[in-house]
Amino acid sequence: MSCSSSGNESFMPEDIQAKIHNHPCYSEGAHHHYARIHVAVAPACNIQCNYCNRKYDCSNESRPGVTSERLSPEEAAKKVLLVGGEVQRMSVLGIAGPGDALANPKKTFETFGMVREFAPDLKLCLSTNGLELPNFIDEMVEYNIDHITVTINSVDETGEIGSQIYPWIFHNNKRIYGKEAAQILLENQLEGMKKCVEKGILIKANSVLIPGINDKHLPEVSKKLKEIGVFLHNIMPILSEPEFGTAFALAGVPSATDQEQMAVQEACGMDMKLMQHCRQCRADAVGLIGEDRGAEFTKDTFAGLSFDELQIKYDLEARQAAQAKIEEFRFFLDQANDRVRKEKEELSSNGVTILVAVTTAGEGMINQHFGSVKEFLIYEAGDKGIRFIHHRKVDYEYCAGPDGTNPLQPILEKLKDVQMILTAKIGGCPQDDLKAAGIIADQSYAYEPIEISVLKASRKYFGMDENAEVN
Repeated sequence: MSCSSSGNESFMPEDIQAKIHNHPCYSEGAHHHYARIHVAVAPACNIQCNYCNRKYDCSNESRPGVTSERLSPEEAAKKVLLVGGEVQRMSVLGIAGPGDALANPKKTFETFGMVREFAPDLKLCLSTNGLELPNFIDEMVEYNIDHITVTINSVDETGEIGSQIYPWIFHNNKRIYGKEAAQILLENQLEGMKKCVEKGILIKANSVLIPGINDKHLPEVSKKLKEIGVFLHNIMPILSEPEFGTAFALAGVPSATDQEQMAVQEACGMDMKLMQHCRQCRADAVGLIGEDRGAEFTKDTFAGLSFDELQIKYDLEARQAAQAKIEEFRFFLDQANDRVRKEKEELSSNGVTILVAVTTAGEGMINQHFGSVKEFLIYEAGDKGIRFIHHRKVDYEYCAGPDGTNPLQPILEKLKDVQMILTAKIGGCPQDDLKAAGIIADQSYAYEPIEISVLKASRKYFGMDENAEVN
């Protein structure tokens, strides 16, 4: 099985293909084209995680648990209709906090009920820590929620690892601490996921990579997830800057590096299909994965509007027509990229590969200037094929770097193991600086499909015919 979430799902059963085809979290191919909306209707949480601080009103942070506005179910449904009319490529509604969706079941399912009535074309998702998951399987079936995300960071039955991650849980009206809390949480997570699989609900499991605590253990998590029948495993590097105010950050536990994430993904990918395009979205995220348009759609934008008015704005027929055009474009894009995605062992005829960074604004194209990039997509490429690894965020855009410092230095640090950048446009100065650091910046593939361009550029790097047929 591929260790990446490939855009090519032709090997899957047709019913699974249909479920994930336009879901940007479950399909690496879809995330270039389809948008999602998260509505922050679930403020309460029933566990405490040492990597989490559900900080309120922090619009410059993009990480789970963060939101700028909390919504009532009615406000959430209105926001969904407004955004769905403006962002016609939006295909998914998720409830991901800022607490836990199933620790707020009334608000969660009331929201889903209203959205299902007014926007029947949307896929419905929820995220949970799994503590209450076994108790709400019937409700998920009733509301046709066939995608869920469960955060599971350990399968250690002794509770030793889990107790280092979770100080306490709140279960059956009491607070429970230490290893007992970790054991109860794990038992409910496993039971709930098994029940979901029995009901045909696709599961994406999130695991936070915490160096020194669960990094060596995560391959065991992947093995257990595969045994249960979980669809996708997402290895998320811990975000642990002191300003986040989490227990781990304040204790000096560092953020996981890109290289640490790659190593753990490599170890886990032998057992599970991995999600490698995750952006650790906010609880109020709007737009394509990798962009956040949430600030455009505050409560003020739909205040005073009725559901009848918003349903007109939503315009189901116009949305269907827009998404039909997306599918037509995807078809031709897949044709261009056909056969270049490979398993790791098939990438190269001689075992030599390079890492290639790509700048993109979406739609599967190299269509973003280097100066405005906020993240890079990273691919491993040889002379036979390519595979997507993950994305890497940068702290600020090159053209908007702080005064008095070299704005390229943080980018060079992020790309220190990369040999080539493919971008739509780059100036002479950064291009020369990158070359001095041993990185080739190539803009000759501007506005071309990403994956076939990565393969061609890799072949050019190795001095080969870039247009040779892919075997």
